[in-house]
This record gives sequence, structure tokens and C-alpha cells, in this order.
Amino acid sequence: MITDMESATPALCRLQLGSELRQLRIRAGLTSSQVVRKLLWSPSKLTRLETGENSAVEPSDIMALCQIFEADPEMCELLKGYAVVTKTKREWWQSAVYRPVISPGFKAFLGLEATASSLHSYESDYVPGLLQTTDYVRAIHRRAYEGLTEEEVDRMVALRMTRQEVLRRDPPLKFVAILSEAVLLRQVGGPAVMRAQLAHIVEAAAAPNVRIQVIPFKAGAHRGMNGSFSTFQFRDPAALRPIVYLENMADHWVTRREADVELYEDAFADLQALAPGPEESLSMIRKAMKEH
Repeated sequence: MITDMESATPALCRLQLGSELRQLRIRAGLTSSQVVRKLLWSPSKLTRLETGENSAVEPSDIMALCQIFEADPEMCELLKGYAVVTKTKREWWQSAVYRPVISPGFKAFLGLEATASSLHSYESDYVPGLLQTTDYVRAIHRRAYEGLTEEEVDRMVALRMTRQEVLRRDPPLKFVAILSEAVLLRQVGGPAVMRAQLAHIVEAAAAPNVRIQVIPFKAGAHRGMNGSFSTFQFRDPAALRPIVYLENMADHWVTRREADVELYEDAFADLQALAPGPEESLSMIRKAMKEH
């Protein structure tokens, strides 16, 4: 539960608000359908509130829900405070500089990344965004996202570099990344760019909040072969349960379904056990640097 509204971020308030509303609805013995019928809302409106997907939340909507749920006055004021934060504060990525190059689905990712206490990421094809160098980012977006103007590429580079501040904030995001060996060998941007990129990964791994492991080709089949994924964990797991983030060429999305989260968390644990430890993995990265 958030107690310091002065330092609270909109992303955290949206997530906390959604979690509290869902718990209130369940305790009141009401289904989503019953609530939306009472308020004459569309079903998607309540869903967005409970999943924290609205960019801004109307305090009047929260008070209406509190009345239906028969929430106590203290809780009502707290939830209204969360809503006010979403209306009066803006995240850094909502600036005019970044808005043109951020899809709605990726906004959800940025909110989770800024709010989470830890991030577990498996990447099969490229270096995770939090570890990318500027030249690597440029090479990816010029080739994988053809059609972007140089100005848009510049904005994507700035966005990626700003995102990396979560690794240096207080307290920093705890980041555990597992990479396929293909990530080390795929020559993005040419030999010099890849050598610098791999050297940057080694340097980043020296931080106490960053752990890197590599799945070697010789490990054979494994549970990450269906594609990359990330899971977010939060400081208060009782209030905010882990969330899975997935993406493909067309879209980005999150899932909070308990069965899905358990599936991906189990898969990540299996990959951690299968991959060599951090020291051996860093040796693989240094060897790949020489191969480039």
C-alpha cells in the first residue's frame, strides 16, 4: 500500500489502485458484470481499472465504486488519492519527445519496469533493452523496424538510454537476464558494435543488482524456445502479484492470470538451472567478443 503520495508515481498508483479495487469487489461478492450493470459502464472500463491500464483515472469513478463496494471512508480517500496522482502527474515517457514512438502496449511495459522491484528476462535473439548500447539500439531499429526516420531512431535511442536509469535508481531494479548464445553471436551493427556491446554487458554485470546467464547451444532443447518473455516482481507481493510481459512484431501485452504467471516463472527457474552460472556465462561473452 502506498503511503507517501508526494513521491508516488502514476504507474505505481494505477497498479495499486487496480489491485485494491479488485480485492474490494471480490470481498463485496460482486462479479464484474454486476458492477458494470449498476454503473452503466462498458465491461472494458472496469477491466482497465482493475488491471491498471488506464493512463488516468477519474476520482469520481473511484468514489462510485467505493459506494457499491461499501468501502470504509479511509480506504475511499486512499483510492481517490491514487486516482488524483494519475490525473496530476506524468511519467517521463509521456513527454512529447517519446510519445510518437511508443505504442500503447509498450507504455504498459514502461510502467511495469519503472514500478517493479525486480525483472527477470529471457531473450532469444537480441540483447535486453536495459543492457543495450546506443550503437546497438540504432542498428536494431534501422534494420528490424525499417521505415523509421532518423529522428524517430534518435528518439528510440534516447528512450532506451533513459530506461536504463532504473538500474541506477535508489533502490535499483534487480535485473536477472538469461540470454541465448545466439544473442552473443548474431552480429548486429558489425564487429566493432558487437564487441562494444558485449563489453558493455560484462561491465553491467559487475553491478550487484545485475545477473547475467547464457544458455549455450550445447544445452539442447529448453523451455525458452517458444520465445522471449519477461516477468516483473513487486516489493509487496501480497498487494501486487507478479506480471508477465510478452511481445512480437505486431504488439506488446501483459498477462496477470495466475496460471500464466506460474508457467513463465517455472520456465525461468528451469532456464536459470540449465544455464551456466554468471562467471562461466561471462567467460562465454568474452569469448564471443574475440570471435567478433
